[in-house]
Amino acid sequence: MIPLLQKAALPAAPMLGCLAAAIVVAAADGAVRVPAGALFAAEALIGCMIARAFRLPMLSEIVRDWPLFLGAVVSVFAVSSALGWLLMRWQVLPGTAAIWGAFPGASTVMTLMAEAYGEDVRLVAFMQYLRVALIAVAASLVARLFLGSGGAVLHIIWFPPVDWAWCLVTAMVAAAGALIGPRLPIPVGALLLPMIGGAILQDVGVLKIELPPWLLAPSYAVIGWSIGLRFTRPILVHVWRAFPRVVAANLTLLAACAGIGGLLAATTGIDPLTAYLAMSPGGVDSVAIIAAGSKVDVPFVVAMQTARFVAVLLLGPSLARFLARRAGLGLAGDSGGTS
Repeated sequence: MIPLLQKAALPAAPMLGCLAAAIVVAAADGAVRVPAGALFAAEALIGCMIARAFRLPMLSEIVRDWPLFLGAVVSVFAVSSALGWLLMRWQVLPGTAAIWGAFPGASTVMTLMAEAYGEDVRLVAFMQYLRVALIAVAASLVARLFLGSGGAVLHIIWFPPVDWAWCLVTAMVAAAGALIGPRLPIPVGALLLPMIGGAILQDVGVLKIELPPWLLAPSYAVIGWSIGLRFTRPILVHVWRAFPRVVAANLTLLAACAGIGGLLAATTGIDPLTAYLAMSPGGVDSVAIIAAGSKVDVPFVVAMQTARFVAVLLLGPSLARFLARRAGLGLAGDSGGTS
């Protein structure tokens, strides 16, 4: 299944393939367990992967053009929150799962954070990863329109040359995150600790993050299996019933972000494809992969995606609580901490 997903240019193919396989096993009442230690290690390595994308020049660009970045981030945040709120009000998904599912951050991080705040990770994953698939298809079609090509094609070199010294140091940073992060009083500490620490160490020149694909793939597999195994038959029935409305909401979000991208291109002189990818409601990792396969301003795209990711990371939990209260719902984390 993973080769088929890669052929379809889905950037999260290893995770999606394992998630789908785990859903099949769970639906057949299979008994497979993912050890907590393996999950923490996977989260830590993904935290290092996100840290690798954070560069000081991006921060300088964000600070220099802060009105542009602030307006763009707020616009996408507002549209996604409104859609999530409507889905929550219409009870398409229970609790605040629709809000977390609509947040335009990195899909894996949003899913893991939603679980830490007590939401049903299965439903959040359903909405987030469905959007990953839609974004990949849409990006391919848009690239074909602008470039006259087949769009972004995902090529993975599984065994590239590796700087083994830095690879070992990166693994040590991830191991520290996996051991210390879960003991910290923060959600998804195993991911956030190496992400923040790794980004700082990298940008001060102390660390070079080396993560070959063959090391990252098992991390995606572990998280995919961990989420997929929770899709019981009743959950799958609910997902099937909600599918048309969730697809419509995701398509509406994609269209709104494309419109904001068009406005950005018209008012700033940024080329339309760069503006479209910069405003795409995907994650830093997936959109960066798609952008790398197209003739666009990749640093600008990654900077915009990074700014929005940080905003969602910092404001997402509080916004989910606020919208839940406005809708007359409680948030699981309000009554007893995270789960």
